[in-house]
Amino acid sequence: MESGETTQHGVSKRYMIFLVVVMGLVSQMDSWLSLIETKALPGIIDTFWGNPVGPARDAALTEFAFLQGMFGIIVFGVFFIAWFADAYGRKKGMFVLVLTMGVPAILIVFMSINVYVFLLLYSVVIMATTSNLWEVPISEEAPPKSRGLYGSAAFLIGVIPLYAILGTRLIDTYNWQWGYGVMFFLMVLLMILLYFMKEPQRWVNSAADREKRLGIMDALRKLGSEDRKYLLIAMTVYLCWTISFKMATTWGGEYFTVVLGRTDFNTILTIAGLLLPVSALISGVLLDKIGRNYVLIIGSLGAVISMVALGLTGMPATYQAAYFFMAMILAWIYVYLAEIFKTEVRSTSIGVCVTGARLGYVIGPLLSALLIDMFAATTWDGFWIFAGLLMLIPLFTLLAKPLETKGKTLEEIEVER
Repeated sequence: MESGETTQHGVSKRYMIFLVVVMGLVSQMDSWLSLIETKALPGIIDTFWGNPVGPARDAALTEFAFLQGMFGIIVFGVFFIAWFADAYGRKKGMFVLVLTMGVPAILIVFMSINVYVFLLLYSVVIMATTSNLWEVPISEEAPPKSRGLYGSAAFLIGVIPLYAILGTRLIDTYNWQWGYGVMFFLMVLLMILLYFMKEPQRWVNSAADREKRLGIMDALRKLGSEDRKYLLIAMTVYLCWTISFKMATTWGGEYFTVVLGRTDFNTILTIAGLLLPVSALISGVLLDKIGRNYVLIIGSLGAVISMVALGLTGMPATYQAAYFFMAMILAWIYVYLAEIFKTEVRSTSIGVCVTGARLGYVIGPLLSALLIDMFAATTWDGFWIFAGLLMLIPLFTLLAKPLETKGKTLEEIEVER
């Protein structure tokens, strides 16, 4: 891992590639566990509500959405994973993150005796997937002019739609529980690979400058006025994205399969999934070429148009386009959050932002329950239109004039912001 040409920070390019691959696999685990739900949901409803149909199914969907929102409170625990990575190091933080995703995932297979136990395990998994911790080591090790590209490369690995290509078939062949449980095996592989990960020098230097390990309250007190400004910007974008995309990924399968009666949802989802890495690749180039703010504008407007069109037409192409533009916004989130905060509290700042944004895991399901109840009789048109219009809100964050970080070192960003 040590040989090869080095970057300006003394990290070999070979190691940088290794880091991108490993963090990309963590991102893949994150994506699979987050997105397999759209295929698993019909089976979850059938298992815990006894194959309901008609109005009974609508009632079951509403109840599930309400329970999901209530259990969604658990995701606020993600802040402690983020703080742990600041206090004890990125490497240890990654070990904790991977274990928190993988162990409950396999327990879903063997312990989901009722919907409450399932939602408890599911919520712990989702809590871990919301951390975005894997982006931090890449941001801290990558050279400034290609930081967006390296970050998007890991993101690209993460959004290869294995959940759509393999996960849907796994569920059809076995059951929806194994759609989650299979990620235990990726956890085992990642535990081996993470052993070879090095602690980023920026974190080592920051830790050496502190007289004692950073406590939770110490980390929060170190957040200055500029940190709070960017927390508000990022949290607003991320909260809107979480609510809107959560609606799409949770209810897409039910909408196309049951509401519209289509039998080709596996194909629809596979194409949508394949657009994610395409979007990640394009976003990586655009982030470093035209800048972070323009990528946010393109992604948000595209998401609005796609989701509203889905509500008006029910066309699969609009659902797939929504995946493409939502992935572009997510690329902005991953790259911008990992570079805009100072090293000492970078992971904690991301943790605060992610924790606030994960209010969407409570609001989203509760809102879905209300919208399903309102629009179930009209093919859910208002459901999708609302999800689309919500993505207009991130555009208003640009009025706060966020710093354009394209091509700047982390040290320059810390000074200029």
